[in-house]
Amino acid sequence: MQRIVLIGFIFLALIFISFDGMAQCAMCKAVVESAEDAGRLGGTTNIGEGLNKGIIFLMIVPYVLLFLLFRKKIGAFFKEMNEAQG
Repeated sequence: MQRIVLIGFIFLALIFISFDGMAQCAMCKAVVESAEDAGRLGGTTNIGEGLNKGIIFLMIVPYVLLFLLFRKKIGAFFKEMNEAQG
């Protein structure tokens, strides 16, 4: 029973996280469009580099967290794979 509740909680959390993710894409698009408008008006913009770094940071953090949570299982998996091969 606890397992079903846990899976349900994780499922609901993922649904709410996905709605946040869609909002972020619109915000990034608005920032880039405003930077392009400033560039057309003669201003200098270097927003692309910072935006790319932010996207990479947001992409890497979940993988690092998952690795930290499941590092023992990942290590056991690779150990089992090495034993099976050799």
